[in-house]
Amino acid sequence: MSSTVERAVIAPSITNNGTSELVQQKAGPSNSNYKGFVAGVFSGIAKLSVGHPFDTIKVRLQTSQKTQFRGPLDCLLQTVRKEGLAGLYKGATPPLVGWMFMDSVMLGSLTFYRRMLRDNVFLPYRKPSVMPSSEYKLPTVGHGIAGIMAGWTVSFIAAPVEHVKARLQIQYAASKAQRLYSGPIDCSKKLLRGHGVRGLYHGLSATLLFRTFFFFWWGSYAVITQFLTTQTTIPLSTPAINFWAGGLSAQVFWITSYPSDVVKQRIMTDPLGPDRKFPRWRDAAKAVYRENGWRGYWRGFVPCFLRAFPANAMALLAFEGVMRALP
Repeated sequence: MSSTVERAVIAPSITNNGTSELVQQKAGPSNSNYKGFVAGVFSGIAKLSVGHPFDTIKVRLQTSQKTQFRGPLDCLLQTVRKEGLAGLYKGATPPLVGWMFMDSVMLGSLTFYRRMLRDNVFLPYRKPSVMPSSEYKLPTVGHGIAGIMAGWTVSFIAAPVEHVKARLQIQYAASKAQRLYSGPIDCSKKLLRGHGVRGLYHGLSATLLFRTFFFFWWGSYAVITQFLTTQTTIPLSTPAINFWAGGLSAQVFWITSYPSDVVKQRIMTDPLGPDRKFPRWRDAAKAVYRENGWRGYWRGFVPCFLRAFPANAMALLAFEGVMRALP
């Protein structure tokens, strides 16, 4: 690990002439490297606390028969009535633990890919007479491409976490004794014992495809941050910009990626072994359309969209706040 670590979150900075620009903030020396890990813990807790109940409803709507729930509200009421509030947090442990590592890998790789793209792809083709290299900023498309590459990188951590989470979320029995899996560790052990590492990573290709849409997340995050920094009549604080840009860009991401997430969830909750229904991604995609038409690709979108803003806005706000507060 290098002696310094750079933070991958875009933040507004005001230049000497009063204009604003997007910069990548640098953290302190090596003795402050722990900040990213600690801040990632709080980011994961904030995201899970606010967003996991919405995610549980989303996954259940995506993977259940059309006749089981009449809609998001009916799914919520049935879950609480039969399983209590704890039912909304089924499968919460894997993403809580996973986000500590996923945020670290995501933000770290995002920083690396942004720097690599700027220095080796976009910078050599700039016009030196227009802008010196020291002032050249990565364009929006560069942020989007870096988002794709970071999304693919973190997929190798996210795939097993989301696979275990999905299987736990579709266990409808209120009593643990009636469930196939007693918890995330038990689920992981049974998947490894019965199907090996490939079984645990079931749905990896669907996860990679889903996270390709990070292009729209990080590209829109750059655009929205720039807009809030330069175009608003009322000056916003850095935390406010982080909050609004984080929440709005997450909603852009889900609008563009949601159909692929529906297919991913169907694959991850598909029985493994001889009872497997979807050997290929397109088989699951066809099944969704065959059962519910084009609306099937948007089933569960309402709780997901409602979750996107508060969960990701609070996660980014918590991350930035802790990073600033730590010595």
